[in-house]
Amino acid sequence: MAEGVGSFRMVSEEEQTLRAQLQQLTTKDHGPVFGRCSQLPRHTLQKAKDELNEREEAREEAVRALRALVQVQAASGEEVAQAVADRVQGRDDAFFLRFIRARKFNVGRAYELLRGYVHFRLQYPELLDSLSLEAVRCTIEAGYPGVLSSRDKYGRVVMLFNIENWHSEEITFDEVRGILQAYCFILEKLLENEETQINGFCIVENFKGFTMQQAAGLRASDLRKMVDMLQDSFPARFKAIHFIHQPWYFTTTYNVVRPFLKSKLLQRVFVHGDDLSGFFQEIDETILPADFGGTLPKYDGKVVAEQLFGPRVQDENTAL
Repeated sequence: MAEGVGSFRMVSEEEQTLRAQLQQLTTKDHGPVFGRCSQLPRHTLQKAKDELNEREEAREEAVRALRALVQVQAASGEEVAQAVADRVQGRDDAFFLRFIRARKFNVGRAYELLRGYVHFRLQYPELLDSLSLEAVRCTIEAGYPGVLSSRDKYGRVVMLFNIENWHSEEITFDEVRGILQAYCFILEKLLENEETQINGFCIVENFKGFTMQQAAGLRASDLRKMVDMLQDSFPARFKAIHFIHQPWYFTTTYNVVRPFLKSKLLQRVFVHGDDLSGFFQEIDETILPADFGGTLPKYDGKVVAEQLFGPRVQDENTAL
């Protein structure tokens, strides 16, 4: 039998062109952040094919397989498996496709992520049950967190957090809960967009003005909730987390978080300090607000809140 015999596939000229284009993208080559995606750019479809093993003809079969696996696991009687089946009842194919994309069309791993998604909600019901949409809106208007209106050059959604805006020296449970609720709400909302499902998120944390008293007030349990949110609890691809302008005692806070981080996410954490040269190679200054070292005006959370909720209406009932 001949050795070294393998199979190969001819790469079309179109694929070669799209792959070359992926290496030269700018912030202008991507669709809007807010709202659903009307049509995926051709280079994004190529990215899904190359990075996520996505094929148009395989989507329906993958969704059917995941739906079937949910029912098989629920039949075992295991508590979380039954909770998964209950939570996904009535969900459309687009919902399941988010999890399949996040796990590169591996149906078994997509199911495990779906379990993590449900388990997170069972573990931290205070973050997702009985939300006050008005309270969430106010938190987002204050910039906790922020969202850029433009994607970065890789097509990722850029989320912002500026500790300098946090005027309170005493970090209370209600404040942390409110911020985490806002993060969860934003993730759910933005993950409706297929371009975001494929390209993922980038998080920028500006720790300029972070005081020792604030550092001491952060509880390990609250930091753990944040890490759990970023790991295996949402069908989201978190591609990078950048810390800028952090003081020397930030290390103490980071050392509390570090043991909770899986190696994959740990490799995507970048700590820049005051030297932002490497940071600006990743995130273009032209899409960043002035308070994050960019050329745009200072970040305005009210503009983003209006994109997420619509214009404010007097005396509206926003309780969920």
